[in-house]
Amino acid sequence: MILILAIILISLIIFGLPLFIGILTAAMLGLYAIQVEFAAIPIEIFRLANAPVLLAIPLFTFAGYLMAEGRTSDRLVRFSRSLFGWVPGGLGVVALVSCAFFTAITGATGITIIALGGLLFPALISEKYNENFSLGLMTTSGSLGLHFPPSLPIILYGFVSGTSIESLFVAGLIPGVLMVGVPCLFSVYMGKRWRLERPSFSGKELFAALKGAAWELPIPLLIVAGIYSGLSTATEAAALTVGYVLFVKIIVFRELSLAKDLPRIMTESTKMVGSIMIILGAALGFTNYLVDAFIPMKILNLMEATITTKIGFLLILNIFLILVGCMMDIFSAILVVVPLIVPLASRFGIDPVHLGVIFIANLGIGYNTPPVGLNLFIASSRFERPIVQIYKATLPFLLLLLFTLFLITYWPALSLFLPGLLKS
Repeated sequence: MILILAIILISLIIFGLPLFIGILTAAMLGLYAIQVEFAAIPIEIFRLANAPVLLAIPLFTFAGYLMAEGRTSDRLVRFSRSLFGWVPGGLGVVALVSCAFFTAITGATGITIIALGGLLFPALISEKYNENFSLGLMTTSGSLGLHFPPSLPIILYGFVSGTSIESLFVAGLIPGVLMVGVPCLFSVYMGKRWRLERPSFSGKELFAALKGAAWELPIPLLIVAGIYSGLSTATEAAALTVGYVLFVKIIVFRELSLAKDLPRIMTESTKMVGSIMIILGAALGFTNYLVDAFIPMKILNLMEATITTKIGFLLILNIFLILVGCMMDIFSAILVVVPLIVPLASRFGIDPVHLGVIFIANLGIGYNTPPVGLNLFIASSRFERPIVQIYKATLPFLLLLLFTLFLITYWPALSLFLPGLLKS
């Protein structure tokens, strides 16, 4: 009977049943099967409501939505172009760097493609960049920057896994730079190959662009510095970031109206936060069932029977997480999958901070992986191109990101060097 109900539930989710309802129903079916009271679910939700670190999520989300308003994207692109526009393939580098910064601030890949795509894609085409190259670059660049503060996925991963958010922020810096840097090198190579025209470097323009973006560029660095120096917690840093962004947007640039724009932006950001929190509450109930039913231990016993090495486990983990990233948004994936893989990774001797960096990298790549990666469909809609063309255009960048994932996975020092340096 339970098996039939589970099959029906999976079918309903595939045909559009809201994810939180599916997860919550699965939790109730599981608890019923192992004869555990449903009271376990509200207990977990109450624990969620009392977690101080989760206050950082709505605050950072609000700050990201504020940054997405006005001309922040124009200022970031101008600064990136003045800094990198003179190198071969420089506009491609500009697009990658700008999108990574924007994704880090907003915490959402789709917003980046929609907000910056209309500005950068026509610019790439007008400067004679190949159309498929431009499509692939803009599609994949939307998932870059997830390792940089104030990344919402990192905060959520830290909460669910019990890993230090401060350590995760610092650990993600080198892998994050690598994931942006490798596609940038590809853009430089293609720029040289195509012999594209490029403007000469102008110190005057760089200074003017830096002056224009000077209020917004330091935000990620200030967050890391505040948290890791002990001057603020992640939640306090989030509150300070909101206050700072409000000051910049309303007082400095006068791009937002306190009475006209603020209620609308608060409503939009609250909708996103509400969806995350509903899924989180349902996922915690589902996690309670998994623990009570000893599911992680059963999976571990199965894997130990078939996988005997750390390298083999990491390989299977990467494949599994990329598939998860194709089919689920990053927040849902963190909430559902992290409780399963953390004990498995611990048994194979994988550092929890390193695991967090691997996890975020995989899910970001999954957004761009055919046939159902979310960014592929967003790009197809935004740029009005067939989805098959987006598949083809994204493939070279996807291969580069997979190469980078290989380095991040099997070279733990990339993730653990900076946290270890700061602790010593």
